[in-house]
This record gives sequence, C-alpha cells and structure tokens, in this order.
Amino acid sequence: MRLLFIGFGVVGQGLTRLLLGGRESLRDNFGFAPTITGVVTGSHGSLAHPAGLDMEMLLSAAAAGGMDHYPQRGGLLRDEGSLALIQAGLADVLVEVSPTNLVDAQPALDTCRAALGQGMHLVLANKGPVCLAAAALEDQARQRGRQLRYEATVMAGTPVVSLSRETLAGSGLRAARGILNGTCNYMLTQMEAGMSYADALAQAQALGYAESDPRADVEGHDAASKAIILAWALFGRSLRLGDMSIEGITGLEGSDIQGARDAGERWKLIATIDEGGASVAPQRLPLSHPLAAVGGVSNALTWTTNNLQEVTIAGPGAGAEATGQGLLADLLAIHRHPRVDS
Repeated sequence: MRLLFIGFGVVGQGLTRLLLGGRESLRDNFGFAPTITGVVTGSHGSLAHPAGLDMEMLLSAAAAGGMDHYPQRGGLLRDEGSLALIQAGLADVLVEVSPTNLVDAQPALDTCRAALGQGMHLVLANKGPVCLAAAALEDQARQRGRQLRYEATVMAGTPVVSLSRETLAGSGLRAARGILNGTCNYMLTQMEAGMSYADALAQAQALGYAESDPRADVEGHDAASKAIILAWALFGRSLRLGDMSIEGITGLEGSDIQGARDAGERWKLIATIDEGGASVAPQRLPLSHPLAAVGGVSNALTWTTNNLQEVTIAGPGAGAEATGQGLLADLLAIHRHPRVDS
C-alpha cells in the first residue's frame, strides 16, 4: 500500500512511528507492508519518491525543521504540491492529517475530492472535510469503489466510529452520549479537586492540553464538530454547527461544582447525538453513571441500543500515537478489503 501524507505534524509523525516500530508485526500478522511515497506540508516543504521514502529519514528531517533536511537521492521530487502528486498516481491512499479548518474545510476538502477522483482511498484525522462534507465525500468514494474512513477524527484511536458502524450494526442504536473533549474533561476534574476555572485552564495550557486560544475547547465547538461526525456515522444525519445547541464550560463556577458534589453528582461536558440531531452542554451526572467515572483528559462514549441496552467505551481522545492508531486501524481495514462495490 502506497501512502501520500498531507500534513506531517504531530499526528503524521505519530502514525509514521507506529508503521516503523510495528513494521515486522504488521507484515507477519497482517501481510501489511506500506510505503510512504509522498509527504506534503504547509510550511516545511514536500517530498515524494515513487519507490518510497525512508521513514526514519522522514522523522529525522521533521525533527530538524523540515523536508529540506531529507537527504538527496535519485528520483526524489521536492516541493511538488498535493494536487500534482495526486495526479501523478504515486499513491493508493491519501492520509489527510493537516490542521482542521471548520469554516470551509479548505484546502483539505479540495484535496480529498481530487484524491477520490483519482481513484485513491481516503483516510482522515482532519475533522474539517468529514464535518462539512461527509455525505458528498462518501457518495464520491462509493461511485469510485473506494473507501472513506475517519476513525481518528473522533476520540483518536479509541474505536467509536467503527464500533458504531460495524460492531453495533443491527443493535437498534437509539442515541449516544459522550465526553469528546479532553481539555474540558481535564479542567472539570481539576475544578472538582478545588481549582478555580482560571487556574484549571492555565494548568491545561501549561501541560499542552489546551491551546493559547482555548475557545474551541471551552466553548464546546470542538466537541460539537465531533458530534456532527458521529451524527453522520450513527444516523446518516448531515448537521452543521449552526443547527446545534452548543454550550461550553465557561459559565461553570466553583459553587456549581460543589453543588453537584453535595448531591452525589459530577459535571461533565456531554455531547448528545440521536436521530433528531445533536447538542453539547455541561450536564450533572450521578456518580453511578459510567461517564461520570471518566476523569482527566480521557474521552468516553455511551451508546443506547435496543439489543444491548447501554454500551460504554473510554480511552485516550488525543495524542500522536493514539491518533496514529486510529489511522492505522483504517489503513488495515482498507488492506483487508481494498475493493468496494460502487
């Protein structure tokens, strides 16, 4: 399997380390021996070679500051754009791991369309194209007999998309509720331990859990974008952020946290998805609820079904290797079933 990476930041490098470190196991256990034939970055150059790039050298070049640090060799292409490399037919799968843009999903959306048009499979960690155009992309993939997979867009490598669409198929899925943002979950955990909102946010930023501009997290929009993806994956509902009721944790104070504790409850930022739509809001949960026990930066999702009643999964929702695992699982799924009926 030949892979073209769009983006080579934390997530792209995380996947590369998994492919490199697991090379023998992937080959021996799954017959999976991928090559990275191209890497395109927004500001650190691009590389491509029809025979494949050396993964260790790619990681070393990224650590040194960019693709200019990759050693020269015969046949190496430098600084080609993503569309040129797609049209050159150098890869079987586009791995879209560039930064997320939730306004119009560009330039990733055009890149994804071009890759599917060229007959490539598409694997994403970038939420933008799935959040804004999942239906159109799946239709295009189906027409070309290719797969669109996006496990890593929600809860990183914790398998909620594939569980929803495959393992829980036929279970009579009615709804899902989840903790989909680790920053807010960490802050609420710290606030319950006695920290103020401001101190919890400052600590989350210092630890790298929150950005310098944390609004997408604390105002609920990151969780909402993941809820939109789940609404499509679970129920085939195409939603927009403007369709949703979205409330973050910015209004919670110490007295709110204490009030919940006194009542034997705990605040969590909960995304709710059902056939009618989706919403995000802080909710008080009884301590007996499985989501209430999920602390720190962990994420979790509870499905409500007819056949199994409630099913809950918890795990890491971010991180280089965790997100890389979601991408790897999708690549292995394509490896097992490369042909899709149109």
